Amino acid sequence: MIAVAIGLCAGLLFGAGLVIARATDPAVVLGFLDVTGAWNPALIGLMGGAATTFGLLYWLAARRGRPVAASTLHVPADRPIDTRLFVGTGLFGLGWGLVGLCPGPAITALVGGNARGRVFVVAMLAGIAVAGRRTRPSP
Repeated sequence: MIAVAIGLCAGLLFGAGLVIARATDPAVVLGFLDVTGAWNPALIGLMGGAATTFGLLYWLAARRGRPVAASTLHVPADRPIDTRLFVGTGLFGLGWGLVGLCPGPAITALVGGNARGRVFVVAMLAGIAVAGRRTRPSP
């Protein structure tokens, strides 16, 4: 139960941070991605704060030997850099750049009535379903 409570609090904090930083507004995101035009550096603080928070909590969990709500810290040993990784990250970046939303802000934008966010979430879920079918091992 403590893991669920921690997850809920983390998700609410994450969503609030996205809303406060206006990362749910595609115009702000697209302005941040437009580094050769009218660049808007507003999201640097959001990303820096997120990376710092993650780094600190990861360091504390590693130093402690385990996370607060789990028996062990799970770190994948196998981290392949392959075609699948490059294609997936490329498609993710393309979708983010075209719509101005990535998955976290898109889900958060659902509550605010963002129609583009709804379309993006449906497309994202369809992509996850297709990718899941393509990557399953054959019987």
